[in-house]
Amino acid sequence: MAQFSTRQLEMLASARVGHLATAGEDARPHVIPVCFTTDGRSIYSVLDQKPKRTGLTRLRRVKNILANPQATLLVDHYEEDWGNLWYLMVSGRAELLMDGQEQTGAVTLLRDKYQQYRAMDIGLNPVIKITPENIVSWDGATGR
Repeated sequence: MAQFSTRQLEMLASARVGHLATAGEDARPHVIPVCFTTDGRSIYSVLDQKPKRTGLTRLRRVKNILANPQATLLVDHYEEDWGNLWYLMVSGRAELLMDGQEQTGAVTLLRDKYQQYRAMDIGLNPVIKITPENIVSWDGATGR
């Protein structure tokens, strides 16, 4: 399991949206914007109740994770002053947390980060967990 640096954790905390990439058995990429959080070790994203065309467990990202657990979350920051650009790419094994203490803890972290989740009935919703295997980042302020 790869570990986040202090700066990478700051990047994750400041970012409001990331882009989750999954692929199914057909290796066809699927990328969607997601809200996410971290406990400092893993990345979490809940299957929330914004309008969707299908049931939560029939979403493409869920079917892809069940067929192929490799996933990547890309988080970035853009400004016209390119000295302030940064990105963070976390690749690893994704799984669905359907219940239990870790699922409950992830929902609590997400509600702490996103005020909108406090009013949503997401307490029993599945959570996507990514266990980092590779972390790549670049920060314009440091050039690395």
